[in-house]
Amino acid sequence: MPTPLSTRDTKMLTLWGRADSSNVQAVTWTLAELGLPFERHDIGHRFGGTDTPDYIAMNPNRTVPVLQDGDGPALWESAAIVRYLANRYAPEAFWPADPLARADVDRWAEWAKVNINLPFGGSVFYPMVFQPAEARDDAAIARAMTGITAKLQIAEDRLKTRRWMMGDALTLADIHMGNLLYRYHTLEIDRPALPALSAYYQRLCDRPAYAEHVMVSFDALRPR
Repeated sequence: MPTPLSTRDTKMLTLWGRADSSNVQAVTWTLAELGLPFERHDIGHRFGGTDTPDYIAMNPNRTVPVLQDGDGPALWESAAIVRYLANRYAPEAFWPADPLARADVDRWAEWAKVNINLPFGGSVFYPMVFQPAEARDDAAIARAMTGITAKLQIAEDRLKTRRWMMGDALTLADIHMGNLLYRYHTLEIDRPALPALSAYYQRLCDRPAYAEHVMVSFDALRPR
């Protein structure tokens, strides 16, 4: 069962990773939704620091984010960190105790991360933001968007009858589904009309935790 808010140490969570990393954002958004205070250190990309011996000792992959809960071991891989936070701190509505209900939330979280987040991040966002315009393969980006749109249509159909991915309450599935949507809606790309998805995105934008931790400018990632 999650640790009660009244009994846990609320000053023990430390996070390493820059605010404009989508993987870090999945964690900071979760922390904020769960009402967990944390200390974050800028690291990675223009901040450097991932190649230091101390950081490599925490995460041999030299990537962000890394989370440490008190004196516990350093945790890496954003999806694993989010699940840890849910397992330890989340209420029933966010992360059900029943194994089958939890698996249902988890499969949609995995679906969104694997089928939408990863291809969008690697095949659309990365070339559109990290690469100069002359180096982009526009045809490859268009092909990637075709595949991503087909998956987004699945979310569109689901969201026609639900406020959130699983129903009336925001869950871990929304963390991975919603995490990309700020970038998806602000990047200079052609987007099909998906009204249910657009309405879902607007509901996310109305959440203070999403606005603070996901709606973060990515201009600093562009080539100088």
